[in-house]
Amino acid sequence: MAKIVKSRDLPRAESLRDGRQRIDLVTEDIFGTSDVKADWVTYQAGRDAPAHYHTGSRHYFFIINGSGTFHGGGNSFQLEPGDVVMSEEEEMHSFTSDPNEKLEFIELWVPAPTQTIWEDAEDTCRWSPVAKVAAEG
Repeated sequence: MAKIVKSRDLPRAESLRDGRQRIDLVTEDIFGTSDVKADWVTYQAGRDAPAHYHTGSRHYFFIINGSGTFHGGGNSFQLEPGDVVMSEEEEMHSFTSDPNEKLEFIELWVPAPTQTIWEDAEDTCRWSPVAKVAAEG
């Protein structure tokens, strides 16, 4: 059966480490599946995330807006809108947004990851829920 979740009802969170913003798009809580997981992530200009990897899934990134650098698999790639990046299961990766421009992407895990492992246990990302968007009109 088809299902819609209005944008205003999607869970939102902000990183306590670096202010990244996340909108959960597809999760087990939202759609009752762990076949896939998807988020919309926004990095403000000049921000980065700590290196990490996920167990149990490949990780795809669809660059929507802005520019930055993807670090993974021993390589670094400059990113621009329209690019697609894939990180293998258990491949360490991170992002850095350009100093003068935010970076937005949709990230997709197939299937949903079972765990996130941080390169530096002292430098991790924790998320704080953000209030839902007010309904219009």
